[in-house]
Amino acid sequence: MIKKFDFLIIGSGVAGMSYALKVSQNSNYSVALVCKTTLEESNTSKAQGGIASVTDLNVDNFEKHIQDTMIAGDFISDPASVKQVVMGGPDGIKDLVKWGVNFDKKENGEYDLHKEGGHSEFRILHHADDTGFEIQRGLIEAVKKQPNITVFENHFAVEIITQHHMGIRVTRRTPDIECFGAYILNPDTNKIDTYLSKVTIIATGGTGAIYSSTTNPNIATGDGIAMVYRAKGKVQDMEFVQFHPTALYNPKENHPAYLITEAMRGYGGILRLPDGKEFMHKYDERLSLAPRDIVARAIDNEMKIHGLDHVCLDVTHKDPELTKKHFPNIYAKCLSIGIDITKEYIPVSPCAHYMCGGIKVDLDGQSSIRRLYALGECSCTGLHGGNRLASNSLIEAVVYADSAARHSMEMVDKYTFNDNIPEWNDEGTLTNEENVLIAQDAKEVNQIMSTYVGIVHSDLRLHRAWERLDLLYEETEHLFKRVKPTKDICELRNMINVGYLITRHALERKESRGLHYTIDYPKHAYDK
Repeated sequence: MIKKFDFLIIGSGVAGMSYALKVSQNSNYSVALVCKTTLEESNTSKAQGGIASVTDLNVDNFEKHIQDTMIAGDFISDPASVKQVVMGGPDGIKDLVKWGVNFDKKENGEYDLHKEGGHSEFRILHHADDTGFEIQRGLIEAVKKQPNITVFENHFAVEIITQHHMGIRVTRRTPDIECFGAYILNPDTNKIDTYLSKVTIIATGGTGAIYSSTTNPNIATGDGIAMVYRAKGKVQDMEFVQFHPTALYNPKENHPAYLITEAMRGYGGILRLPDGKEFMHKYDERLSLAPRDIVARAIDNEMKIHGLDHVCLDVTHKDPELTKKHFPNIYAKCLSIGIDITKEYIPVSPCAHYMCGGIKVDLDGQSSIRRLYALGECSCTGLHGGNRLASNSLIEAVVYADSAARHSMEMVDKYTFNDNIPEWNDEGTLTNEENVLIAQDAKEVNQIMSTYVGIVHSDLRLHRAWERLDLLYEETEHLFKRVKPTKDICELRNMINVGYLITRHALERKESRGLHYTIDYPKHAYDK
């Protein structure tokens, strides 16, 4: 089956929905919003802490936010991207509020701002401790009101369509690769339909699910990055995988793990060993509010030194009622496993959280492939550099959705549908035995990435990962060519592709920088 839309958006988090709402303002345009599962499930909805923007000009300003971002990114960040996001932040917040998102306010009507690691001022807007969920809720309601947005839930994008699918040889040196839409798996028919578009947007989120422990939902398998890489698009900075320092340590629940927001450390939470000793003074003068790369490595180091499987976050010295008010969901979650955070330490450990690299885009969100844009966590805008500053990701998605929408709406009428695209050949079958192998291979990818490509790298570990991923790649590609595609095997292909990219980019960077720390090129004195 062939479907045609002016705008095809693959992904339904804050980036995809913000873009959809922008371009759908022109009722003449048809917009398709493709969701891998449901509108409610995304990395956005898991974000607890908040969204960063300069709003209180009495104490804060754009230069401070720009400087904080550059410092956190280890000065690899693109200054133009940082300026665009920081300066566009207030208008992005206004858009979210206009679409129905609520942020907590004080009694005088001003925003109740939090402070998080790496920020020099209180500038984090939030909704209790479920900000991402509130943003997702507001955007979903706004999207459902737009008649020219067609939502396709539980549809899976298999590949983006380029000249390659017309029998034309495409390489990484091809200067004019063009995207004509995507092949998308329909769960109702188990067939792959052809979606033709004038403009395509990849907003598929992150890659956390390739690790055995992650705060991301299980759908975060790096699909968009893998599809664009296979289409010979540019992918950059994949070695910078952010591990959140404080996920709730609960071995029964690690995929996804429950996030203990950074705002809890901004609130005054102190990192301690289980015996009560504070340790962050050994690593950074900012203590528990140092940037995430430093805190995650410090915790990892302490766990290795003392043979621990977790450290602790302490808020027992704070007012119990205030803690419950600010962090009601975290309080309830911990209580459900027998921990009263007003009286007991919270067991925490680092786990995979955010991808700073991805599909390389310019200031308008354009990828290296014509007619193809990338937004949100799957993109590499240059904002994050070597390490994402807390709560910068949500505002990045909103600001870039705006710039991409403005640019693509100027271009869309210059494009036409390509009616020469062949339909997908979906011959083949998949046996139960092969399904078992796919599930086992996905677990093996998790194990490889967590063991060899974690918080601390070495050339030896990375080469081992490379060799094992290469074997899985050969086996999976052989299987993919002879079976009828399913969501599971497509996800496995994407996980292997993304794991390979992270490993290769880590091997290529011969220094410790930001989130990429390697013992072969050490940078920090305490790791010598």
